[in-house]
Amino acid sequence: MFGRLGAPEIILILVVIILLFGAKKLPDMARSLGKSARILKSEAKAMKEDKSSAPADPPQPDDQQAPPAQRIIQAAPGDVTSSRPVSEPTDTTKR
Repeated sequence: MFGRLGAPEIILILVVIILLFGAKKLPDMARSLGKSARILKSEAKAMKEDKSSAPADPPQPDDQQAPPAQRIIQAAPGDVTSSRPVSEPTDTTKR
């Protein structure tokens, strides 16, 4: 009884969504959702690449370590508005 959604039910749901959010906001919401998905995908890919390219060198003493360089993570090719410099987290605990 409740498991089947036909065309009239789907149309009614879409009309309610348009009334709640407004027709002007829906494209903006979809666009921002797409950008968020691209950013999440690029961050996950960057984390995967960082894990696979872990340095095999032994760690240097604290007095010889250079500050970590900033890197740029791009959300998608051609999407320069969401590119931003990212600082790597540093381990501040003394062992």
